[in-house]
Amino acid sequence: MNKKMYMMFSALMALTATAGNDPFETNDSSRVVDLDEVVVVAQPKEQYLLRQQPLSSSVFGREEMNSLNVRDLRELSAFVPSFAMPQYGSRLTSSVYMRGTGSRLNAAAPSVPVYYDHIPLLSKSAFNSYFYQLDRIDVLRGPQATLYGMNSEGGLVRIYSKSPMTYEGTDVNVGLGNGFQRRVEVAHYRRLSERMGLSVAAFYNGQDGFLRNEPLDEYNDKSDEAGARLRWGGNVAERFKADLTADYQFVRQNAFPYGLYDVDEGEVDCPSTTFMSTYRRNMLNVGLSLSYEARRFLVSSTTSFQHLYDYMDMDQDYTVANRMTLNQHQKMNGVTEELAVKSKGDGRWQWTTGVFGSYQSMTTNAPVTFEADMNAMLAQTFLNYMPERVRGMFSAWEIPLFIVPGQYKTPQTNLAAFHETNLRLSDRLTATVGLRLDYSKVRVDYDANARMDLHFAAQMGPRLVESTNSLTDSLTGSASKSSKQLLPKFGLSYRLGSAGSNVYAQVSKGYRAGGYNFQMFSDIMQTEMQANGMALQNSSYNIPHDADAYERVDKTIEYEPETSWNYEVGTHLNLFGGKMHADLSAYLMQIKNQQLSVMAGNYGFGRMMVNAGKSNHYGVEAALRGKAFDDKLTWAASYGFIHATFKEYKDTVTVSGQKQEVDYKDNRVPYVPAHTFSAMADYRFDVADDAVLRSVTVGLNVSGNGKTYWDEANTASQKLYATLGAHVCLDMGAVSVDFWGRNLTDTRYATFGLAYGNGFIGQRGLPLQLGVDLRLHFL
Repeated sequence: MNKKMYMMFSALMALTATAGNDPFETNDSSRVVDLDEVVVVAQPKEQYLLRQQPLSSSVFGREEMNSLNVRDLRELSAFVPSFAMPQYGSRLTSSVYMRGTGSRLNAAAPSVPVYYDHIPLLSKSAFNSYFYQLDRIDVLRGPQATLYGMNSEGGLVRIYSKSPMTYEGTDVNVGLGNGFQRRVEVAHYRRLSERMGLSVAAFYNGQDGFLRNEPLDEYNDKSDEAGARLRWGGNVAERFKADLTADYQFVRQNAFPYGLYDVDEGEVDCPSTTFMSTYRRNMLNVGLSLSYEARRFLVSSTTSFQHLYDYMDMDQDYTVANRMTLNQHQKMNGVTEELAVKSKGDGRWQWTTGVFGSYQSMTTNAPVTFEADMNAMLAQTFLNYMPERVRGMFSAWEIPLFIVPGQYKTPQTNLAAFHETNLRLSDRLTATVGLRLDYSKVRVDYDANARMDLHFAAQMGPRLVESTNSLTDSLTGSASKSSKQLLPKFGLSYRLGSAGSNVYAQVSKGYRAGGYNFQMFSDIMQTEMQANGMALQNSSYNIPHDADAYERVDKTIEYEPETSWNYEVGTHLNLFGGKMHADLSAYLMQIKNQQLSVMAGNYGFGRMMVNAGKSNHYGVEAALRGKAFDDKLTWAASYGFIHATFKEYKDTVTVSGQKQEVDYKDNRVPYVPAHTFSAMADYRFDVADDAVLRSVTVGLNVSGNGKTYWDEANTASQKLYATLGAHVCLDMGAVSVDFWGRNLTDTRYATFGLAYGNGFIGQRGLPLQLGVDLRLHFL
């Protein structure tokens, strides 16, 4: 531990030395307890409950998720400090930012993985899914690479569905809201015997939308989705447990409701496009968890199969101009296997060791078509390149056809071995030491083609000569790269008194895997065809490529792994006789080879990944939660501050046709809100246990974030904003009715912005929403 870390750790110990005392003791019997004590979820790797570990975390149970009316991870992120998952127009785009790490580009490696019933979801396209019949969600902040490996640099999300071994009966949930929001959930949980249980669940969720595309007279955020889940498990034998989960979801939606963004006014126009962009996804995740409990250790195995097939149809210029369209198909199949062994008992030495392996095959077809307006511009550009005497002979020309089809296969392999030791150095001091050896390999096989047909007529003396010349470009090849990483973790945790409070310090390493930008091929081919456009004046022409050209292509499309070191101190306090929990942390992340999603070079209609040098991220996180008045009042509040700036990042931009080098040193990292905050409070008014209406709960919540910059130059941003929510729940025993509202102040804000051509585009946040949920539970 360096001197700065030692001083921070000592200061925290001094500030919290009396945390176990209760100077404000009252007769109120309310106590707040850790959800991971109440909701029993088997953890195959962790030795301690979350608030006993040297890390910063947030836990949400099903009652809290109902109170906040959250239906997916994007909505939950608003109530987690230092966590941002904005609404980006479709279930495809799952951009997750935690502690300033993350990226918009969906094909890039995430910095925050998602685990669903112990299944590590391999594709980011699967992260943004509908929440239903869940028991608990854990959000862990900071690198979790020792136990969870690559792409957990910013943190980790663990989602748990209800288990038929701990929950029984039939649930029917029906919801209705403005924008014709509607949803239906049906689930049944049954104990087949004392040892085994089975659950089946299904849902439908849809809306007509809020963001109208005026030229098309249709809502751009209209959606329909449905799915089903089966879960079976229990004690197969005396010491042997099994848990099988199969989950399928389908979504079909109008997508990408992006409009022109007036940066000076901070206003985003309604979407306005040539045709309606759409997104469809089929997703299946199947996982089998097995565990054997011996006298001194626990052996667990988690095996999964994952399938995702989706289709995206995008108006890629996002305007009424008819320039470019993108049709993208993705097909992913993946398998994972993790075997872990951890010690049992309460001895001084607790340990976990294991191995992990995954293989993911991804095939992407992504043809880009240049439409009439873009082709007219290109035709004029090619004619302007011709000598004036030649150009003067042309009496007419027709718009060329320009198509860039391509198929890209990107298989990925990940292998790892890990170990973590927790050693109790004294009755109060515990040291945590972990190490993971992680190996990853990614490959790209590409077959990309482009063709331009230019039909023209030229007056050759007395006769009119007509001709059609074709310019073609083909790139077919493959490239691969691998990476080995040692991922250590060192932590100290000191227990304060007997109330369960503690302080901690931790140093850990994280990394995000590198890869390939196959999105770059349309831009590469545009550049090559523009450079060879003169050949069209004579005849058809096929652009040649030698070994050096392919080497340049491979270097253009690759990006390197991102690595970071995280230094953190914090405390978990149980205050006022257990009536309040306080979690505080302060951290510094030093990132190298930072991965950023930026616009591709020539026309600015596509995205690519680049390594942006170095950045430093430091911040603080605070979370409070408690109960009072005999558990009638439940409240929580959180705040996160992030200062994320580039330490090294130089780029080249084009200004007035000239390339210039720019230095972004000390600029804020884009898409990272400087402040994230939330608060919620529910108060229950009891009526009578034997009455039809047993209680009424009234709740308020507020959440917000900002300032958030939308580009590396820090020329555009969303200022700090907040949205207000509320609900009133009528509890009638087996039936409850919950009236809810979101964004009650109808706050106008941009959920994201994007540099586009000479300006910006963005997406509006959703306006005021009102609705009602009916929940029924029968045994």
